[in-house]
Amino acid sequence: MLELRPTCEHCNRALPPAAVDARICSFECTFCATCVEHVLDNVCPNCGGGFVARPIRPAKNWRGDNCLANYPASTHVRHRVVDPIDHEAFAGSIKLVPPELR
Repeated sequence: MLELRPTCEHCNRALPPAAVDARICSFECTFCATCVEHVLDNVCPNCGGGFVARPIRPAKNWRGDNCLANYPASTHVRHRVVDPIDHEAFAGSIKLVPPELR
């Protein structure tokens, strides 16, 4: 089950379950679109992967009890401010490589 993390790991901005600007990598690291575009250059500081829009879990039980009420979002905040100098050293060479080729 996809963990819907409550905030951006860098800026700690709230990203509720229906946030359309939440981005995740394949390890579910979660950041807001602004940080992904302007701070991270689409390179996850934890794994080096790229980001995609986080899916929105249905709030209403449309079918089979697969909804936010039965599978709630996480409340565990992972606030780890990314050091821009360290991230540039890490991401500098791989940010030019498309995520699907990393």
